Amino acid sequence: MASLICSPLKSSLSCGSSVRFPCFSSSEPASRLLVHNGIRCNLVEPLKLHNGKPCLPVINNESSLPSFLTSTHLQNSINKNDTRLRIFSGTANPALSQEIACYMGLELGKIKIKRFADGEIYVQLQESVRGCDVFLVQPTCPPANENLMELLIMIDACRRASAKNITAVIPYFGYARADRKTQGRESIAAKLVANLITEAGANRVLACDLHSGQSMGYFDIPVDHVYGQPVILDYLASKTICSDDLVVVSPDVGGVARARAFAKKLSDAPLAIVDKRRQAHNVAEVMNLIGDVKGKVAVMVDDMIDTAGTIAKGAALLHQEGAREVYACTTHAVFSPPAIERLSSGLFQEVIITNTIPVSEQNYFPQLTVLSVANLLGETIWRVHDDCSGGYEPYSSLGID
Repeated sequence: MASLICSPLKSSLSCGSSVRFPCFSSSEPASRLLVHNGIRCNLVEPLKLHNGKPCLPVINNESSLPSFLTSTHLQNSINKNDTRLRIFSGTANPALSQEIACYMGLELGKIKIKRFADGEIYVQLQESVRGCDVFLVQPTCPPANENLMELLIMIDACRRASAKNITAVIPYFGYARADRKTQGRESIAAKLVANLITEAGANRVLACDLHSGQSMGYFDIPVDHVYGQPVILDYLASKTICSDDLVVVSPDVGGVARARAFAKKLSDAPLAIVDKRRQAHNVAEVMNLIGDVKGKVAVMVDDMIDTAGTIAKGAALLHQEGAREVYACTTHAVFSPPAIERLSSGLFQEVIITNTIPVSEQNYFPQLTVLSVANLLGETIWRVHDDCSGGYEPYSSLGID
């Protein structure tokens, strides 16, 4: 059964631990009020994910969040007329933007975005942002060019409206894979996109799980880079899997550092690596396995799943090598065809993703679990707004520099 979970964060996996996350049933009305610490947020058309359909995460009380993700700003009701913080959502992932705003106890700013008949994008802010700290939530997910252009126009609109600071919150940074030249006469599109965002007028970028760390250096403005790993780790901690049975698997050599960091937080689980040879873009060929997975629960970790060719062939190899179960964990679910067919073919016990990219209803399948990064991004926005660092304990697990 697919599910959407708004998860608190934990630091390690423990045997037999269990966490329950309540959610609305599909029979309840689509529009409701979320109440947290006296702050009421109207959720319009929430996600439903019950028996294969999406479900809205609910924060019942403060005990459902760990102390380091319980924002001090939620201790008292916020006078929205006094705050200089504004959050606006693009059209790429409005559900995530709404969840972020609700966690922070704010309302999304009013903005008008429309397309003209010829495809041009029109953006107008419906409220004043003069002297405000503005955060624009817009992943550049498919259609990447449309969403990127919309983000640039939103930034320009805020700059011309005299916003004091403009932060582009990009849960998924498109073109991140084009971060270097692997052959002659290729472009480095990641650098080009970074220049476009900077020149449009952004003062800061908040990104989640960039494909490669060097992409932060492409920006001439500050970049706050957070990781979705703590959300996934917390969910795995709620599974009744003994840490002695776990092995973390990197689907390729390039993801070894990511998998090693993940394994260290899973009670220092052993590491295995799938060796592959890529013959063309979006085409992968698995060669062999480095490490032992026989009789173990294999957790494959990657930053994104596009066509699922790499992770599906890796899972098939793990089963051949005697793995008992295979879990796929990724932050960004791009899900380009034929990803759904590969992921739902029975190779995986569960496919765990986050909601940095919205998943359309036709892409749901029984093994899919969607975790929410709204609390993670919301807390990071507060800390950026307050000029606080997240680098000290217990915030170090957030990955904020």
